[in-house]
Formats: sequence, structure tokens, C-alpha cells
Amino acid sequence: MAAGGLVQALNAGLRRVPVAPLYILGVLPALWLFWQALTGGLGPDPVRALEHRYGEIALQLLIAGLVVTPLRRFTGVSLLRFRRALGLLAFAYAVFHVSVWLVLDVQLDMAAAWVDVFERPHITVGAVAVALLVPLALTSTDAALRRLGPQAWRRLHMLVYPAVLGGAIHWMMLAKTWEVGAATHLAVILVLLALRLPWRRKPRSLRDRSLRADGSR
Repeated sequence: MAAGGLVQALNAGLRRVPVAPLYILGVLPALWLFWQALTGGLGPDPVRALEHRYGEIALQLLIAGLVVTPLRRFTGVSLLRFRRALGLLAFAYAVFHVSVWLVLDVQLDMAAAWVDVFERPHITVGAVAVALLVPLALTSTDAALRRLGPQAWRRLHMLVYPAVLGGAIHWMMLAKTWEVGAATHLAVILVLLALRLPWRRKPRSLRDRSLRADGSR
């Protein structure tokens, strides 16, 4: 079977995969990690470990959502029907991440929390990143798409780009030292964002004039 036939067959199979179970499967790691934190499976500082793991998963799910478009563009494989679930799960893990920090770390001391948000740069960046995800989650429905219109909806959902970049920078700032995991995530995000830039080849006549100007053949 030719490559095109394989891609068509794969896409046909993916169209038969229900989306709903993805939400259930996506939440299971959160429950497992919480249980691990309760039973001592996350090391000597379970609160920080749980907070970190929830944030890391949120970032990875956002990255997975970013992969959908270039995957379709360069391979023809379409995961578009799963992108909404990936985005909503990413938002859920971001909420879990913030909740662990707010409830278990600062213990609902709102004054201390606001001080952290405004005076600790890595928390400021992280808070902005999570805030950018809120309108995306609120407008993730088909009804919101119809109400806003496709163009306005797409422009709004471009907020995912600064949100995911902010999440990676938040992790880098939190690490304070060179950390392979944080750097790798940031590098992947930068590549995925670069693939979305409107690269356009010059018209042939302009390329020819440019080559003649520098003496190339």
C-alpha cells in the first residue's frame, strides 16, 4: 500500500476512535499522582513534587495540542478531533497545579499568594500563562465557536502560543539552574511555534534577481 493509502487508512481508523474516553484516561494520572502523594510515593516533599508533576503534564498536553497542525501538514495524519480534549485536559492539569500550590503550599493564605504572584517573577509568569488558558477553556464549545465566528475564535485561541511559551519559561525560571527537562520542553515549543510562522518563498523573479546581485548561479 502506498504512503498516501496508509495515511488515509490511519485517518479512517482515527475517525472511529471515540473522544470521550480520552477525558477519562487523561484524568487517571492526576488521581494516581495524588494517591502517590498521600502514600509517600512522591518523595520527601510530596506537595512540591505533586505541584511540579501536574504543571509538567499540563505543559506536555499543550505541546501535544501544538503538534496536531504540523503533523497534519507534513504527514497528512489528522488528530484534529482530539485537539479540544487535549486542550481541556491541559487546562484541567493547570488548575490542579495552581490548586496544589494555593491549597497545600500556601494553605489558602491569599495575602501570601498575591505577594508571590506580584513579587516572584516565575510565579508571575506562570500565573499569566494559566490566566491566558481561561478564555480558551470557556470558549472551547461548538456554541462558542458559532457565537464568536471562526475568524474571531481562531484569533482568540492563538493565546495558546504565549500560554505554552509562558509555561515553559515558568519552569525554566523555577529550576534556577540548567535543567534538561525544562530546556527540552522549551526547545520543542520553539520549534513548533516556528513551524507556524508564515514562511513564504520569494517569487522566482525576485530570487533570480537576488542571485544575480550576489554573483551566484
